[in-house]
Amino acid sequence: MPSEENKSKEQQAAESEVDSFRKDLGPFVVAAETTRMAMIFTDAKEPNHPLIFANDSFLSLVGYGREEVLGQSFDFLMGRSAAPEALTQVEAAFASSSENDFEICFRRKDGSMFWTAVFISPVLDKTGDVVQHFASFVDLSKHKQEEDRLRFLLSELNHRTQNTLATVQAIAVQTLRGAANREVVDAFEGRILALSKAHSLLGRKHWESVSLRDVIDQILQPFGLNDRRVDRFWVEGDDVRLQPKAAVSLAMLFHELATNAAKHGALSNGAAGKIDIAWQAEPTSPGDRMRLRWQESGGPSVTPPGRKGFGSRLIEGGLAQDLDGVVRLDYEPAGVVCQIIMPVRREVDGP
Repeated sequence: MPSEENKSKEQQAAESEVDSFRKDLGPFVVAAETTRMAMIFTDAKEPNHPLIFANDSFLSLVGYGREEVLGQSFDFLMGRSAAPEALTQVEAAFASSSENDFEICFRRKDGSMFWTAVFISPVLDKTGDVVQHFASFVDLSKHKQEEDRLRFLLSELNHRTQNTLATVQAIAVQTLRGAANREVVDAFEGRILALSKAHSLLGRKHWESVSLRDVIDQILQPFGLNDRRVDRFWVEGDDVRLQPKAAVSLAMLFHELATNAAKHGALSNGAAGKIDIAWQAEPTSPGDRMRLRWQESGGPSVTPPGRKGFGSRLIEGGLAQDLDGVVRLDYEPAGVVCQIIMPVRREVDGP
């Protein structure tokens, strides 16, 4: 312990504040010193929010002694290389007149880094002025390690899934060669490729949720979406999120519609056709519902097929069931129209 004459003015002032704490809030300070929750108090009247109290749990968390932290600014634990956005987040929390919580990366005395959940609350005096800030900390190290482990396992699963789909495609092509015409083989390969693209997109988003626009971009890119040389698609709609099952189902549905359009409809050879894709989310109880419309125009005149092929049966049957919605396919003379009604989750702006 440093002698009294060797202590800095900041440390002496901080210890004076602690003594004041014990006098004014004796029972609370005793409880704070012994609780398992890491907590500190900072002086709101001084710049840089110097620490005036730190309990044993906090000292154990950061690896410093009490004499090493009292009088130090709050952000000294963030290190010199702290990201500007993290420093801004901390300052915003201290400047606020309400409670704030966030996650931040700190540095221990031994140099190791750790993530912690921080809760900051202002402490008011009798006149209502903010005189101190209370902050508590929860070590997220184990939680972050588990997140990293699960992310690695998910990445490995995604990789193996892609390999499995590639193997299935190769086996199918070899099996069908000579037993089916080229059109059948191409159709099967296209479906496997669409499924692979959907899985790849979901893998990049950790299999949580993906944007409908991202699904459309992935599947329709090979059919001329975003091709600057020719304007074949018009796409407009709300920003909605799709759960994995719905994302895969819509990916397959768009692939079937685009393939049919390339063979017989608005995207077929020589046709100056266009495809409009529009959707809107509308509130229902419970959750939101989306209405999506795929409409072709400018292609050859359409007549209903004499019998439904695999693609039509897939769209109106299995995919409709997977979407937990309604899918209607109409062969109007001006072009194929597909209408979908299904539950979705719409993105909303934060507070």
